[in-house]
Amino acid sequence: MSDAPRPTGGARGARAGGSAPSLQARALRLLAQREHSRLELERKLQRFIARPDADPTESTDPVAAASDAPRYSAQDLSDALDALQAKGFIQPERVAQSVLHRRAPKLGSQRVLQELRQKGLDEDLIRNAAATLRSSEHARAWAVWQRKFGQVATTPQERAKHMRFLASRGFAAEVVGKVVRGQAPEPGDEAEDETL
Repeated sequence: MSDAPRPTGGARGARAGGSAPSLQARALRLLAQREHSRLELERKLQRFIARPDADPTESTDPVAAASDAPRYSAQDLSDALDALQAKGFIQPERVAQSVLHRRAPKLGSQRVLQELRQKGLDEDLIRNAAATLRSSEHARAWAVWQRKFGQVATTPQERAKHMRFLASRGFAAEVVGKVVRGQAPEPGDEAEDETL
């Protein structure tokens, strides 16, 4: 091994030099991993917000309690997220499409819509997503059921197990009943890939 010092270029080297990333940089790092809604970013960056009534030495978060982690105000967070939204980095439509693309093949409409609501998306986007999901619910449930079980249950206990499996993934009761009885989606039903 060489005794030569390592270069400290790039973002990691800059942090190692003592300066902590700003709220905007932290948000961009999160956005680089996947799409986030504004509410998600607020929740994740909340630990860097200084609470007026809190003692800074009593933090339970090791990252936020680190000596180089600055404490920001709620207004700083709001301003940083406003700037990112103005530049187009935070777009609710992209968040909704991302969730539909990632989660719809495995989950029913109820679970996917619940995730969209938890992300703080507006009701118009959620209604549009619901319409998209509803048209492919049976085909998606059938595909999930086929991967897991592949054949119609022969005993009431197996049938109950199949029903619980699909219901726990958020598929509608009517669709669960059809799938568990072995009723495949009709050729006219839209497949999941066509709706997203």
